[in-house]
Amino acid sequence: MKKRKPQYNPHRGDQVRAKKHLGQHFLKDENVASKIADTLSYSGYNKVLEIGPGMGVLTKYLLQKDAEIHVIEIDTESVEYLKENYPQLENRIHEKDFLKFDLSEIFGEEQLAIIGNFPYNISSQIVFKMLEIREQIPEFSGMFQKEVAKRICEKAGSKTYGILSVLVQAFYEAEYLFTVPPSVFNPPPKVDSGVLKLTRKPDFHLKCNEKLFFRVVKMAFNQRRKTLRNSLKSLNLPDNLREDAIFDFRPEQLSFQQFIDLTLKIEPYAV
Repeated sequence: MKKRKPQYNPHRGDQVRAKKHLGQHFLKDENVASKIADTLSYSGYNKVLEIGPGMGVLTKYLLQKDAEIHVIEIDTESVEYLKENYPQLENRIHEKDFLKFDLSEIFGEEQLAIIGNFPYNISSQIVFKMLEIREQIPEFSGMFQKEVAKRICEKAGSKTYGILSVLVQAFYEAEYLFTVPPSVFNPPPKVDSGVLKLTRKPDFHLKCNEKLFFRVVKMAFNQRRKTLRNSLKSLNLPDNLREDAIFDFRPEQLSFQQFIDLTLKIEPYAV
């Protein structure tokens, strides 16, 4: 007979089992957790949302800050562990999927920071979701797979510069902070991790059509080996516009500001 896995019992003080399908790698290094908690300024807002707290190693240090800490966690075992071990989080543990949840149900239109040790398998999606609600998010920091964190902060001209680099840097100052080895996790991942911080720019409203900007950036990088003249062909732009020198470039050669300039050129003709 196949043995059943023991179920989590909060009264035994068990540790939560990391679940592969959720991309869980629990941080176990107290020093790293403290350093991540210190990446936020806790200024200009009084609420912080931690995504995927697991067993609360980072949460513990966030609770020492002068802010109202909320956590959002999809794993039922982790939720039970947090309720048992962090009673000060009462009514601020949200058993929800961040990617599908409307944060206005909790926070209304309030400003808040987002932080976390993000599951690698959805980390890029978390950033895209954050960009959708950027009006509310003045600061964002946390741990990613190192190559993803580096890509977000990369500048034009690099082979790793891409959609996330442009979209994030149009609205936020992006800073790669430090690298974290696999040994600080349980179970250890197969790659290094990297911690970054995003600080929303004082003037984060673009001077172009923002929906068109997102569309142009994604279209360009979806065919990144082609020049913009070819990758944006489906926009059916007039020939005289397509003769502009900017269309001679490939997408990784353009800074976010040049993509804004490009969008402004396209606006009068885009359908």
